[in-house]
Amino acid sequence: MPRRKELSEDLRSRIVNLHEAGKGYKSISKSLDVHVSTVRQTVYKWRKFSTVATLPRRGRPVKMTARAQRRMLNEVKKNPRVSAKDLQKSLAHANIFVDTSTIRKTLNKNEVHGRTPRRKPLLSKKNIAVRLKFAKEHLDVPQHYWQNILWTDESKIELFGKNTHYVRRKKGTAHQHQNLIPTVKHGRGSIMVWGCFAASGPGRIVVIDGKMNSRVYQDILQENVRPSVRQLKLRRGWVMQQDNDPKHTSNSTKEWLQQNKIRLLEWPSQSPDLNLIEMLWHDLKRAIHTRHPENIATLKQFCEEEWSKITPDRCAGLICNYRKRLVEVIAAKGGSTSY
Repeated sequence: MPRRKELSEDLRSRIVNLHEAGKGYKSISKSLDVHVSTVRQTVYKWRKFSTVATLPRRGRPVKMTARAQRRMLNEVKKNPRVSAKDLQKSLAHANIFVDTSTIRKTLNKNEVHGRTPRRKPLLSKKNIAVRLKFAKEHLDVPQHYWQNILWTDESKIELFGKNTHYVRRKKGTAHQHQNLIPTVKHGRGSIMVWGCFAASGPGRIVVIDGKMNSRVYQDILQENVRPSVRQLKLRRGWVMQQDNDPKHTSNSTKEWLQQNKIRLLEWPSQSPDLNLIEMLWHDLKRAIHTRHPENIATLKQFCEEEWSKITPDRCAGLICNYRKRLVEVIAAKGGSTSY
């Protein structure tokens, strides 16, 4: 049966006025051509709410009750990777049948949004403990200590970069040249580089030919570390930072470092967020890919050119803000940070 038209406020007022004048429900019904039950309900609402205006309605009762929401949020808390379909099945076992769109809306309403997870190194309990110890021990180290460190690292730079953006195109144009991301077979679309920097600016950068091993790494250090130290004017007692890659910690590399009297900063494993040179790698890759290198030769050329453009102010700023990283590691109790 179709829903009847709602009474106007004027008609409701007339019903109430007649009722106050002493008229009965049947009499009001006949004079205004309104059903008796409607008259009765209008008078009842007027007595209860002291108004004849249309009041806000609750609408359709929600299927997702408060209890169901708590059940769902607890499941998400236990397993953040649970899908909307899995939650739908779980609620169905409790006789709560809702669509996946309702589940997503409810999660969003509770500020639990679906997001792409950040990629971070896997941290063991030992890694976490060592990271926390490193941060606490170096939290109050004087600023000049960090300014006398040579930061080093290797990084892979891809020819075409990673596809991190959308392509806006029309239907049927997916294979047009401007809408494609070119790929290269056999891994020949990238180079490996070693670089270093200090608070006074960038040091040398080296493109690594062939496979990187302990011997190659030692040759790079032999040819580039001390020249970079002199170029960057580090003081006596300078320290070199390197991560715990097997090539860096092999017995032959340890022996070479001892023979050449190079002091190392004791470094926690799985801690790229503590290595400031990672920020320079990010700057370098972004600058290179805006120039769109077409082959490995131009990739190497652009790499060296853009590295030389890194300013001393950029490097000094990274060193100046290093304490914030240590504070964040401590706040995370040795866990992953936003860096």
